[in-house]
Amino acid sequence: MRYRLNKKHILSLVLVLVAVWVINFFNKSEIRGRVVSIQDGDTITVLRGTTTYKIRLFGVDCPEKGQAFGNVARQFTSDLAFNKAVKVKYTERDQYKRYLGTVYVGETNLNKELVKAGLAWHYKEYSDDPVMAALEIKARLGKKGLWSDHKPIAPWEFRRLKREKT
Repeated sequence: MRYRLNKKHILSLVLVLVAVWVINFFNKSEIRGRVVSIQDGDTITVLRGTTTYKIRLFGVDCPEKGQAFGNVARQFTSDLAFNKAVKVKYTERDQYKRYLGTVYVGETNLNKELVKAGLAWHYKEYSDDPVMAALEIKARLGKKGLWSDHKPIAPWEFRRLKREKT
């Protein structure tokens, strides 16, 4: 028995292929998995299947290890996300091949929660999110987290000073 392709069959096949391509295109900007490691307050590792993804939280910068509130920020991230299912919406990868993204634990936006708790700076050099800016101002005024310090040092300044010492 011979099967003949007519215009209707070809059009249906093309539409299915386009739909598959569109779904794959949009799914590439999202990673769903379980958090298996917390490097510091703004860097985590997500496991999906057998593949791990290093995630750098977009738009925030937490204090570094060895810096005031660095361990507190790491513990905060761990308490909210470690061993939990997350969704990461990312737009790009950085120079270290980490995915730059927003991490959701359920409906909770981890990036915003860190800024709200005063455990991260809104990284204005890379993000112009007005909500994130407002959360930082509110945390500063409320002297939350690192803003309770007399003179908090931004992580990018801490890193620069550390580089200059070596």
